[in-house]
Amino acid sequence: MNVQQLSVSRRSLAIAAALVGMVSLAIGAHAALNKRALDTAKAAEALGSQGATKPSRLALVIGNGHYPDANAPLTQPINDARALTAALRREGFDVDVVEDAGKDDINRAVDRLQARINPESVVMLFFGGYGVQAGRESYMIPVDATIWTESDVRRQGVSVESVLGTITEKGARAKIAIIDASRRNPYERRFRAFSHGLAPINAPDNALILSSATPGKVADDSAGPNSALVTELLNNIGSKAAGAEAVFSNTRIAVARASDGKQVPSVSSSLREDLHFADAADKKAGS
Repeated sequence: MNVQQLSVSRRSLAIAAALVGMVSLAIGAHAALNKRALDTAKAAEALGSQGATKPSRLALVIGNGHYPDANAPLTQPINDARALTAALRREGFDVDVVEDAGKDDINRAVDRLQARINPESVVMLFFGGYGVQAGRESYMIPVDATIWTESDVRRQGVSVESVLGTITEKGARAKIAIIDASRRNPYERRFRAFSHGLAPINAPDNALILSSATPGKVADDSAGPNSALVTELLNNIGSKAAGAEAVFSNTRIAVARASDGKQVPSVSSSLREDLHFADAADKKAGS
């Protein structure tokens, strides 16, 4: 074998060795990528599993104060919405708060709420402002409503029962509603026949409802920055030991006592479980 042939053979061996090395590196890199993808998939699955089993705590809070037909703005509903939002967020709720909402604003907020509901969701609705009963249903009145007849209420208002029904249809595990709207509204005397206050709000399955006054009764706003209902609710909502039903019952009793029986909130419950406003971890730590 001459020197030229030997040089070619060595070059061929070097090239072959390099190719083998490159193939080995490629195989190793591919294996590493596969392992990383598998680990990522497992981690995502674990997180998804945790998310699926962890109950979500959602709240839609609406405070309406500036109604063109009213003699003066309502100050308490917006104060109440802000104070309640802060309290609920401290207790672990994901809160969407809307102030001076028109009908489209309310409908969009309900749509946002629906999109976040899962089968483990505990969903809360708060409305402060003017409410009107029509056809034995209670309606939240948007600030842009123009109401002269009872049919206007049904057309331009947003039914509390309808929103709760939608939340139920979306599969929420439990529902909580606080309706602070039993005020004497500026529309009543426009109707030939009218009823004071709100109609009874029937609780759907596994739901708890608190209204600011007995059905058919109106409640005057107190002198403070917050309504009597929200003031007492905030005093009770931070209790780690009390369940939501006990919180509502204690609130009802406190408002009735403070008003000498002139305002008696209404509580309706179809709960099948013991709900707490406090976050589960905080509740456990405080027990």
